[in-house]
Amino acid sequence: MGKTTGFMEYERIEEGYKPVPERLKHYKEFVIGLDESQAKIQGARCMDCGTPFCNNGCPVNNIIPDFNDLVYQGDWKNAITVLHSTNNFPEFTGRICPAPCEAACTLNVNDDAVGIKSIEHAIIDRAWAEGWVLPQPPKHKTGKKVAVVGSGPAGLAAAQQLARAGHDVTVFEKNDRVGGLLRYGIPDFKMEKSHIDRRVEQMKAEGVVFRTGVLVAAKDGMGKDSKVTNWAKDTVSPEQLQKDFDAVLLAGGAEQSRDLPVPGRDLDGVHFAMEFLPQQNKVNAGDKLKGQIRAEGKHVIVIGGGDTGSDCVGTSNRHGAASVTQFELMPMPPEEENRPLTWPYWPYKLRTSSSHEEGCTREFAIATKEFIGEKGKVTGLKTVRVEWKDGKMVEVAGSEQTLKADLVLLAMGFVSPVAPIIEAFGVDKDARGNAKATTDFDGGYKTNVPKVFAAGDMRRGQSLVVWAIREGRQAARAVDEFLMGFSDLPR
Repeated sequence: MGKTTGFMEYERIEEGYKPVPERLKHYKEFVIGLDESQAKIQGARCMDCGTPFCNNGCPVNNIIPDFNDLVYQGDWKNAITVLHSTNNFPEFTGRICPAPCEAACTLNVNDDAVGIKSIEHAIIDRAWAEGWVLPQPPKHKTGKKVAVVGSGPAGLAAAQQLARAGHDVTVFEKNDRVGGLLRYGIPDFKMEKSHIDRRVEQMKAEGVVFRTGVLVAAKDGMGKDSKVTNWAKDTVSPEQLQKDFDAVLLAGGAEQSRDLPVPGRDLDGVHFAMEFLPQQNKVNAGDKLKGQIRAEGKHVIVIGGGDTGSDCVGTSNRHGAASVTQFELMPMPPEEENRPLTWPYWPYKLRTSSSHEEGCTREFAIATKEFIGEKGKVTGLKTVRVEWKDGKMVEVAGSEQTLKADLVLLAMGFVSPVAPIIEAFGVDKDARGNAKATTDFDGGYKTNVPKVFAAGDMRRGQSLVVWAIREGRQAARAVDEFLMGFSDLPR
């Protein structure tokens, strides 16, 4: 906890944003973090609540009251030690996690929650600035070799844990740079990629080997025609990995986008969000692309009301779109949640992102009936209003309309990992098309294939970065136990 009466004395302080006209000119981060005195006040608000629900609300089980108190006391060096004890990459979560911990904060029952995410952000940024984040190479090597397929947050967390346990870890990434969906799914204005690069250098110093541009696929090249980000230049087969390594962890992302199979879907100008967003990230990194999907001067419609849709909104505004409209199939949520009903769980309420504030018309309870176009190019959408009756969606009679659109971005979530990699290993799939593996203590994260494990989006489907880190850490312990018969890694 922080100060005994702090929650009664101090108000929540939000992180600031740079002005919209300024931040729309670039793709850099624009969040203004808490300074030392502001962070101390936020830490002081952590109350002596007896049962810290925030710990369980956080998927990695961050020891939140402890680091809040340490920040309040001014002991920042121990604060980062506590934070790192459960979270390998707080600079990722401190920027892009939606903070379920704050929803579970006891103070959130009838007041504004402690700014846990902003405190985490402040701790890790200061730790890097002070030089406290250093490589932790193992004291002893085990002689065991582990292949990690996928370099997103799950793969990176698992690789770092396994390397620190003394195993020789090689990470295989099909794209040209490390980071998975962190690299090519999250816009730079939400998280600059220097944060990934810095961790990669730390992990290399700890012994992790990264092989980029390598697609893990069957010998016949199955999977190379995937529509997701894929600039692989080389291929390695599952058989080769199983031969060369003592264990293999599948930790790729859920990149199979949910499609909208309505008339006109094949018109030019209708794209998945994951065709649009990665291109801009590559351009930001200095790459030259031919035929980049651009939004300048166009009327853009984003179909999907979640974070990926919001990212499309922010990127389109930075391109200079003529207008941006975002569709959501569900009705507009209430501006305030029903706290007695939902606390300490994730509440249902209207969420307005920084990208929405930059310029966006939001349409709720609306469905797309057809894409219309001329000469093979999309020019608009036929829509209808919908409502929910007896748990079923029904169209509202007489609500049809046609909206102008020069660019349509499909951001309706992801249904599963790209199937070929799961099939290439012969791993069983669950009902949703994910790699089937349990999280039981006895043999957790094992698949039906000997010495092959699965974690993160590959196992649980589309989820949060913080869940990916949790699963990567837990899978690392399971792999370590499998290889050594015991493990000192935290679960």
